[in-house]
Amino acid sequence: MTDNDDADYAAMIQFGDSTIRLAEIARQSGRAVDAVNELWPLVTRLEARAAEGRADRDTMILLGQGRAALGVSLGTVLPEERLTAAARWTGKALVIAERLGDRTFLAHALRMHGNELRKADHVGAAIARLSRAVAVSDDREGQGAAFALLARAAGEHGDPDLFDLAINGYRERLDDGGGRSMLFNPFTFREIKLRGLVATDRAGDAVQLMRTDVPDAAPIAPQWHIIERVTAGQVLLAARQRDGAEDALRTALVAAEVHRLPHQIQRTIRAADDGGLAEISAGGRAAVQRLNLLLSPT
Repeated sequence: MTDNDDADYAAMIQFGDSTIRLAEIARQSGRAVDAVNELWPLVTRLEARAAEGRADRDTMILLGQGRAALGVSLGTVLPEERLTAAARWTGKALVIAERLGDRTFLAHALRMHGNELRKADHVGAAIARLSRAVAVSDDREGQGAAFALLARAAGEHGDPDLFDLAINGYRERLDDGGGRSMLFNPFTFREIKLRGLVATDRAGDAVQLMRTDVPDAAPIAPQWHIIERVTAGQVLLAARQRDGAEDALRTALVAAEVHRLPHQIQRTIRAADDGGLAEISAGGRAAVQRLNLLLSPT
């Protein structure tokens, strides 16, 4: 990839693009660690090439895509206290996107960076990026995904008006036609709405939604089943259905450790702590310790 004569330049670009696509498939299949392992050497080599001043437009497009994919994958596998690393990579992807003038990639970079900022607890900055992503996105699915992430950020910010605006925008775009991407589908819509209602002090509405709106489709990716189970536990605790909440959180905890998703384990711990489920809290903390050992250098 850093060969001086660039004899295999076209093959390099094609190989890099294929690596990023395959890494995204791995992440969406619940194998985010494998995605990181594939993306890291590719992005490192591209960074070296750019640092040497040999960064033409095709290389910069590939580097921007690689930075975004790496940041999102890191945001899937890192614990909360290390999520700023994921946001840094998606932020570096956004820098390239701003310079390239590619509106589609700019919208994607804004969505991904905004979401990683939210996860790293920079919710105000996340809302700014995601609001811009809604405006920049040209296609229905891209705009729907931007609304989905904006709704998530608005809920965490405790802003019911912005949450309602975003979730309704999401719903309208889903109603215009089916969606099957990771962020744009009925299963994800339901989970985001449930969590946002709880976060904006409307737990009663969330309980009613959970009772009346049973998902009729499987999640697009394994991690979304885990995300939904944690959210279900929170809603059931709000409804004082302790046994159901315990079952949901235990299911999420076991699956999150299998798929190496420490952030979801930490969400489970917080929900269990709030509900006084000491056994699940203790199991979650032990699981985080085991995952930290896997992430630590040997």
